[in-house]
Amino acid sequence: MKTLKLVVLAFLSIAVFGCKGEKKETTDQENTKENVDTTTDQEEEDNAKTLEFTLEPKSDSKVSGKVIFTESEGMVNMIAELTGLDEGEHAIHIHEKADCSSADGKSTGGHWNPTMESHGKWGAKEGYHKGDIGNFKADASGNGNITFATNEWCIGCDDDKKNIVGKAIIVHKGIDDFTSQPSGAAGSRVSCGGIIQ
Repeated sequence: MKTLKLVVLAFLSIAVFGCKGEKKETTDQENTKENVDTTTDQEEEDNAKTLEFTLEPKSDSKVSGKVIFTESEGMVNMIAELTGLDEGEHAIHIHEKADCSSADGKSTGGHWNPTMESHGKWGAKEGYHKGDIGNFKADASGNGNITFATNEWCIGCDDDKKNIVGKAIIVHKGIDDFTSQPSGAAGSRVSCGGIIQ
């Protein structure tokens, strides 16, 4: 009987200590997983690139605003917020040079078009410029915004067909008709901001 009690006690001890060991191992694995997840999130934040700049009025307008570009995991997101616009639709493009020195904004050159395509609506099979962002609406108070995302741009990479640094954002008085060559007949350039790193 004594032997049986000792055997049962020994078996229970092994079972209890074995379970504790398994629980500790599971907890350690969970802690390691949490640390990996946190590290991955932190690395993604550290690897994200952000550029923020203001847009200044051109062509005797009162149009100003700000633009934020963020690149993460191969995608570039753009957010543009503007004030001082006429109510209605306006075109917004990336132009060739980050030079907003002229009063009419023409110092930025034409649309950024590193692939030498025809002007068109973004994604059109007939072709489009890498700077052909499109149109956005301004409300009755003259406020407008646009968000845009693409993997066809990058911030400061070595690919001249994707790198937006050294270019400019131009907002136009009118709309882009997506057909007129070479730039969509969008009218005067009413706001400008250089994309500078």
